[in-house]
Amino acid sequence: MEPETPSRGGRPRSFDRDGALDIAMRLFWRHGYEGVSIGELTRALDIAPPSLYAAFGSKAALYEAALRRYETLAPVELPRPGDAATLEDAVREMLEASVRAVTDPAGELGCMISTGMISSHAEHERLGRAVAERRDRYREAMAHTLARWTGAAEAAALARYLTAVMQGLSVQARDGAGADALSLIVDEVLAGLRARRQRAG
Repeated sequence: MEPETPSRGGRPRSFDRDGALDIAMRLFWRHGYEGVSIGELTRALDIAPPSLYAAFGSKAALYEAALRRYETLAPVELPRPGDAATLEDAVREMLEASVRAVTDPAGELGCMISTGMISSHAEHERLGRAVAERRDRYREAMAHTLARWTGAAEAAALARYLTAVMQGLSVQARDGAGADALSLIVDEVLAGLRARRQRAG
């Protein structure tokens, strides 16, 4: 049974933690950590500040819970064994998944993790590091996947490049670029990869 939280009128009501996390996640996704105040969070959640602190501990803890919620609802898409026949196919699948994610009308534009906490006040350094570590884990997982078709060193370098491309896709989506425009970037990346491998081969 969900705990009851006092309403603004003083009457107890059921507190939907998952629903609250969804609302907070959308706010942080749209405006960033520093762009959302405690007042905006409590108004959106329709709870008083003490109730927010009782439920989540702090704004920072709520942000980290929202990040975990985001990862659950928007899992990283990497090609599974057998899904991609070639390196080019694998890269295409990754980039097309990124375009779908950052332009999905069901969510906010851009990626909460890809471009989250890129810069922040010094007092939020720990949160920034938490987001950066998520980006690092994704890049490492990407390199591991790409290593099926190439050497480890080349896979690591390519994963770093593709991570930068995906961050750019996220920024451009936030700026209003649609899926068609972003798909042209994917085509350019694939053309460059194809030309490079032809020269190497």
